[in-house]
Amino acid sequence: MRNIGIEVNEPKEECTDSKCPFHGELGVKSPVIEGKITSVSMKGTVTVLREYMKKNEKYERYEKRRKKYHAHLPGCIHVKLGDVVKIAYARPLAKSVSFVVIEREGSD
Repeated sequence: MRNIGIEVNEPKEECTDSKCPFHGELGVKSPVIEGKITSVSMKGTVTVLREYMKKNEKYERYEKRRKKYHAHLPGCIHVKLGDVVKIAYARPLAKSVSFVVIEREGSD
């Protein structure tokens, strides 16, 4: 298992996925985003929803915003709908996939 340069819990399982940052050859870098899994229906890809607050300068208030990201799911990380995960930026893996799941929150 190789060091990916980001402080996360490493998965306990081994996988043969070449797009896995821990067991394959995929490099990851900033930004690291935390969000909730909203879809696992694609093969090897999950949809992650990130909700955040943005300040509206004109009215001096905060507004809720949300953004969805498609992220590659390595074989050594198991998630289900509603799990909170961390995703990191990688090279473009598909037309809409440029992130990879690196940790499931609460995993031991």
